[in-house]
Amino acid sequence: MAEGEQLVIRNAGQFHPNTPVWDDGTWTPLPRLEGEVSADVCVVGLGGSGLTCIGELLRRGVSVIGIDAGAVAGGAAGRNGGFLLAGTYDFYHDAVARHGRERARRIYRLTMDEILRIAAETPEAVRLTGSLRIGDSEDEVEDCRRHLAALRADDLPGEWYEGPEGRGLLLPTDGVFNPLHRCRILARRAAEAGARLYEHTPALDVRPGQVLTPGGTIRCGQVVVAVDGRLEAVLAELAPRIRTARLQMIATAPTDEVRFPRPVYARWGFEYWQQLPDGRIALGGFRDAGGESQWTHAAEPCEPVQGPLERFLRERLGVRAPVTHRWAACVGFTPTGLPILEQVRPRVWAAGAYSGTGNVIGALCGRAAAELALGAKSEPGEVFGSAREAEAAAG
Repeated sequence: MAEGEQLVIRNAGQFHPNTPVWDDGTWTPLPRLEGEVSADVCVVGLGGSGLTCIGELLRRGVSVIGIDAGAVAGGAAGRNGGFLLAGTYDFYHDAVARHGRERARRIYRLTMDEILRIAAETPEAVRLTGSLRIGDSEDEVEDCRRHLAALRADDLPGEWYEGPEGRGLLLPTDGVFNPLHRCRILARRAAEAGARLYEHTPALDVRPGQVLTPGGTIRCGQVVVAVDGRLEAVLAELAPRIRTARLQMIATAPTDEVRFPRPVYARWGFEYWQQLPDGRIALGGFRDAGGESQWTHAAEPCEPVQGPLERFLRERLGVRAPVTHRWAACVGFTPTGLPILEQVRPRVWAAGAYSGTGNVIGALCGRAAAELALGAKSEPGEVFGSAREAEAAAG
């Protein structure tokens, strides 16, 4: 934590330091890798994209070893706001302007389908509630109208909304979920299906056909590095194209002071919140309040962001319930808002840097990485595979 970022902890008797509200404390840790092992494919990263990749590889009949530097979903995959949103980092009309109508529409439809797939795979973790985008100013309300017009022009679902949260859009195909619960379900299923999974096993060196770890070596035909934040720390050649940021959240004790039946995005997406089934409020945002200090690999909450979050909770949302959780996670951003999905070294594939959209696009890219590593066709691979050229065109 940088100088001047000391975090003042309130409600210390009931506070969970840097623990996401999703963590119920029931996970049984997996072993560390020791010795030499081999498999058809090694997947580095046991978050949402890595576990989706492992599931697809198993479905295709190949042997898999999966490793993570921390615990299953210990990074952004299990520490985010739990939103399932269609589309890219950009709102749809901005995505059309940036990526072209055909690509934007294809991505939007792929992500809509992926939300349904996620819900079907893990219904116990998902609620298909729809989501709200709320304008915090007249300019933003007008931008919401442009957003809706672009959706309607391409026959995509969206409705104008005016209600207690404000004015904006209702996006009926979106949803929410418990991201950590979903990843743990996927990890258990993968292990039951024969995947060998190891926690607290960082990849020290990734080479064609080999991954070195502190306790051993993995020999494999292909490697997939499926990591969101800090991807550039694993594959250094990606560093010029990725910038890792810290995102922060808070959560409250259960409350009936307010009712938010759908997740909400506000202030151009900088703030976002949902109410959990037990009444807790999970709120994130204000990365811009922290300035340049939030471009970091440090995943601890800090006062320049935590203070505005709590003020927003009290003054904007009208919630007085005590804050019980404060946490942070790191995610990777690209210049175009499109993910990294490509072969970066011989027989080494990268999927990550989802620009804050890892819950849905990460799952798409994880499945696509499995397909690409096995030489199969992949529609997400086709749609996202030219992202490098798009970055070059954007300068």
